[in-house]
Amino acid sequence: MSKGVDHGSGPEIPAGALRLLDVAQNAVNRAMSVIGMVALLVASLVLTYSVFSRYLFRAATDWQDELAVFCIVGAVFLAGAWVQAQRGHIGIEAIASILPARVNRVRLVLVDLMTLAFCAFFAWKSWTLFHEAWVDKMTTSSTFAPPLTIPYGLMAFGMSLLVVQLLLQSIGHFVPRKAR
Repeated sequence: MSKGVDHGSGPEIPAGALRLLDVAQNAVNRAMSVIGMVALLVASLVLTYSVFSRYLFRAATDWQDELAVFCIVGAVFLAGAWVQAQRGHIGIEAIASILPARVNRVRLVLVDLMTLAFCAFFAWKSWTLFHEAWVDKMTTSSTFAPPLTIPYGLMAFGMSLLVVQLLLQSIGHFVPRKAR
């Protein structure tokens, strides 16, 4: 990590309703990261079972790929807010390390606001996909045919959590820092 670059979750939210939302978001983020870990474990076990079943017992499975993909989609989207809270997304630090601190803070605010706008749009579109899949009772085209509301719902919920996280971080840029 470069020196002088803040990799924390951003400014601390002061007491009040926003602080309660921040605490609740952190608890949800931790829970979603655990669910994501379990989902990845399930996906790996299902795919391992599939390989053994197919090659050792010559028994084809028609459900393992979709279940594994649904688990991975859930893990990725549900853990997105936790990763954002850690500022763990991939970033280019070369620019941050050469900018003056004040300019770098402005850059962080602008990046957070642009990311918030993009993710809010993505969340909205995800919820419209979920709604369409729900209303039309859409399923995958396989013989297993699970409902598409599962991956779309995971995507929409995960993106909504990410939007809340980004909103809290963006608001944190504009509130006075709490005395330590």
